[in-house]
Amino acid sequence: MTDAAHPEPEQAVERFRELLQIPTISHADEALIDWEPFDRFVATVERLYPRLHATLEREIIDGHSLLYRWRGAQAADPLVLMAHIDVVPVVESEWERDPFAAEIVGDGADAEIHARGAIDDKGSLVAILEAVEQLATDGVTPERDLYLAFGHNEETAGGGARAIVATLQERGVRPGLVLDEGGAVVDGVVPGVTVATAMVGVAERGVMTLLLTAREGGGHASTPPAVPATARLARAIDRLHRRPFPTRIAPPVRALFATIAPYAPQPLRWVFGSLGLTGPLLARVFPRLGPEMNAMVRTTAVATQLSGAPGENVLATTARAAINIRLLTGDTVESATERVRRVVADPEVEIEVRHASDPSPVSPWKGDAWRQIASAVTAALGDDVVTTPYIQLGASDSRWFTVISDHVYRFTPFHLTRAERDALHSHNERIRVDVWLRGIRFYRDLIAPAPR
Repeated sequence: MTDAAHPEPEQAVERFRELLQIPTISHADEALIDWEPFDRFVATVERLYPRLHATLEREIIDGHSLLYRWRGAQAADPLVLMAHIDVVPVVESEWERDPFAAEIVGDGADAEIHARGAIDDKGSLVAILEAVEQLATDGVTPERDLYLAFGHNEETAGGGARAIVATLQERGVRPGLVLDEGGAVVDGVVPGVTVATAMVGVAERGVMTLLLTAREGGGHASTPPAVPATARLARAIDRLHRRPFPTRIAPPVRALFATIAPYAPQPLRWVFGSLGLTGPLLARVFPRLGPEMNAMVRTTAVATQLSGAPGENVLATTARAAINIRLLTGDTVESATERVRRVVADPEVEIEVRHASDPSPVSPWKGDAWRQIASAVTAALGDDVVTTPYIQLGASDSRWFTVISDHVYRFTPFHLTRAERDALHSHNERIRVDVWLRGIRFYRDLIAPAPR
């Protein structure tokens, strides 16, 4: 476990493991949250990173979120590095190892840390802490102010990040660059392209939940009506499944293919580089290439929760489904709700917007902020890695920062395999030690670029 940019990798890994072992689990119902681990996490960070805490100013926001400020040579256009403290719950029986033991498996280049939060998102959070601790120890003063914004409930409500944004907005802070978790360095995500790509989210899809409700008088299941509430609801869900949202190529996706086209073999090079001609065809083909490609070219909708009668022999008086919708750039909460209403085509099915936010604004993939990210990718992760814009498929706390910055990006500086990405929010989450250590160097280069 060696990294030329890190003088003490073993100690860094042990600090990482110690913070991974703290079960900062968030729940949508905050009454279920044990807040003691969150308080312990904050205290442990303070103990493990003394130079950072001696140099930066710290505030606790909204009870458990952290906001740090490192005063630089100038206050204008500060850099904001984001991460979140909380992790999603685990089903321990599904894990091969204790999800909060942070066990190191293997050795050398194959060593992995297995733990909930190893990637999402303590991997980034602790890498940021390590980078700042190193730079502060070296006596570095950043060229511009640096803020570290660590929300405590990104996986649920995102209230911590929103409170941080409100605090910065009240103080007139307008960041020149905001970077949160998001895309990673990946291989082979786009068919025919084998070069490693740093997928930097320049926008993220909107997220909303619609509740579909069908009602009836109820009664005994031995004498069901012609169209019981459960059947009416099932028919509505089936119609949504059979008539998905139309496909199209949004501008960030168009930019993605223009960027990677030179690295694709013919005829794909021409296909990706000629989207004015080939775009409509590609938009129809991509959904067949897997869930990620499908989500890149359309708004998606899926039933995630169902409820009906309280007993097996009772007719449901109310049958309800939660439909999770992720809005592609260009769609809106209003337009998606109206389309669902047309597709369901049943006035007896009530449609209610439960939670909703439109897609984020699109940040530019040109200019100083973009070049700063791309330069750090090259310096820390390799000059053979191609930095490209894309639309982030999931939601993050970064969406709250778009009200105070026009340059909000989403990138996790780790080279991840497909299996590692699939473990997010699932069992056996893990990260390779060497991959994590290289992420520290990325944040160092982003904060204080070395002379080229």
